[in-house]
Amino acid sequence: ADPTVRNFSYTILDDKIYYRENSRMTPVEVSATAENRIKGMIRIRDTVRNLLEIQTEGFPDDQIQAAQKKLNELYDRFTAKYGLINSRANVSAFSQDSSFSLLSALEILDEEQNLERKADIFTKRTIKPHVPVTSVDTASEALAVSLGEKARIDMDYMSSLCGKTEKEVYEDLKGVIFLNPMYGYGTATEPKYLMADEYLSGNVREKLAWAKRSAEVYPDDFTVNVEALERVQPKDLTASEIFVRLGSTWVPPEIIQQFIYEFLDTPRYAQWNIKVHYSQFSSEWNIEGKSYDRSNVKAYSTYGTNRINAYKIIEETLNLKEVRIFDYVEDVDGKKKPVLNAKETAIAQAKQEQIKQGFQDWVWKDPQRRELLCKIYNEKFNSTRPREYDGSHIVFSGMNPEIELREHQKNAVAHILYGGNTLLAHAVGAGKTYEMTAAAMESKRLGLCSKSLFVVPNHLTEQWAAEFLQLYPAANILVATKKDFETKNRKRFCGRIATGDYDAVIIGHSQFEKIPMSIERQIALLERERDEIVDGIRELKENRGEKF
Repeated sequence: ADPTVRNFSYTILDDKIYYRENSRMTPVEVSATAENRIKGMIRIRDTVRNLLEIQTEGFPDDQIQAAQKKLNELYDRFTAKYGLINSRANVSAFSQDSSFSLLSALEILDEEQNLERKADIFTKRTIKPHVPVTSVDTASEALAVSLGEKARIDMDYMSSLCGKTEKEVYEDLKGVIFLNPMYGYGTATEPKYLMADEYLSGNVREKLAWAKRSAEVYPDDFTVNVEALERVQPKDLTASEIFVRLGSTWVPPEIIQQFIYEFLDTPRYAQWNIKVHYSQFSSEWNIEGKSYDRSNVKAYSTYGTNRINAYKIIEETLNLKEVRIFDYVEDVDGKKKPVLNAKETAIAQAKQEQIKQGFQDWVWKDPQRRELLCKIYNEKFNSTRPREYDGSHIVFSGMNPEIELREHQKNAVAHILYGGNTLLAHAVGAGKTYEMTAAAMESKRLGLCSKSLFVVPNHLTEQWAAEFLQLYPAANILVATKKDFETKNRKRFCGRIATGDYDAVIIGHSQFEKIPMSIERQIALLERERDEIVDGIRELKENRGEKF
């Protein structure tokens, strides 16, 4: 194959059309009219690519204008003879070319699919060349450049920019960046330095504990961490602000067990056999030895009935179930059928309400227990400080200079780049498409990914492609069509995704569903689920003494 021809693209050799697919150049046999259409679009495509290239390289305006003039002439001549590039005949002829989305984006269409205007590339510079920064005056400027170019704090790079040592840079930025107490522990992926917005967010209680331990050994390095983290600790909630009910899974089983013993006056000998367990696997409470305390009046009369004792009622309450009493009668086939006993159920539910109220009256009464529960609750549910992302430093290399992202869009891109999983919950029209597009292109530029996959509603794939190329005119994207996911073409298209050097791949929901999960991943998922089930069964056996 000709190395100058992009994969999955048409080309002209000796006035004949060929299509490159991997290492093969296949002659294209079509009608004379279709051949002329393809040749015309190849010339437009190559001119567009050249125009994008010289813009990226920062060529002078006169050369860019000359290329734009050539593009206008080719486009006008082609459309006068064969119609819009987005017309059905032209789409049919050229849609297999990997750059068809680029050609399609040359036309801005109205709702009736008529030409509204030509794209900006015909008359404007749509790519601003990226000029790398080689020197700055301050450590703060060096930090901004490092985040923009590397997506991380690169001390060597920052030192080279501002001419200071690592120690000097850190001293200048102390409070803006922090030494990571986790550096050198556990995984080797922990960075040495962290930005303040990252370090002073998340589980700040856990981070404070780490910082205090580190400060005891290295006070000069980590005292500043302790002071900063103490300032951002969430205010502890008091007992009056915490709602706890019988069945709250954050309450330790020992507390529930203590309540049962005290509330029902469980005899000392019975306490050896009546134990409370909670399974993390099944999220289920279990009271072991429910029937052991048979002589307890409170268990069988005051807070229980002759049909269900208080221990069983408490177990049902812990599992957030309403108590129900059933009688079993035989049907005509001799099978036992449950029938709700309304009277006994009403009595049992009244006892259940008494127990619930008893727990509310008991749980906060003891000062030590109140302090313990408040501490557990605050550590578990009141430890997280949301991170606020700032995208003002992001470079957005290759973005259309005619488009300026808003502040919230830049911050959203920063959230995607640095925050892992991200939900963009903006209102309609707030610019989510541009946010995702910019994040994908920045992720590739920074080496965070090789290509991004966008799964969108089926009817929006072409619109997505147009907006993607509007923001990044030089982007190399692959857009799936309905034809690509027909049974005979599916593997071939997946091969294009795998082997093509695309910036992004855009496919529809229904098409994504047809891409199978790899056997290796299926096996790994099944093995993980199996291990969880086995561990859960083991725990249930230990708690209940049951055999499975």
